[in-house]
Amino acid sequence: MREELKKRTKRIGIETILLLDELPNKPSAWELAKQITRSSTSIGANYRAVCRAKSDADFINKLKIVEEETDETIYWLEILEETGLIESKRIENIKKEAEEVLAIVVASLKTMRAKNRKS
Repeated sequence: MREELKKRTKRIGIETILLLDELPNKPSAWELAKQITRSSTSIGANYRAVCRAKSDADFINKLKIVEEETDETIYWLEILEETGLIESKRIENIKKEAEEVLAIVVASLKTMRAKNRKS
């Protein structure tokens, strides 16, 4: 599961970068591109850090960062979509994948927190 999630989180960053090449050449698009590039590539980078966590507490803290960056990426995708800078159809698959990853991360956090309460 970890290796699969590593691939999926990395793919979100790659697909987002490819999407951004389709943005119009104007100041608003440049700023949005900077924001979403940071958040979308951070998902995979931080998930790799999760896989190297030294303790359960470290795992939870790092996974919370992945949760935040994934949610932020979804937000920026919505902004791109709602401003009409990119067609909804073009964003659909990336957004769906990010939402699935977010659901997995949230479920993992709940599981780890419950485990730590029992310990």
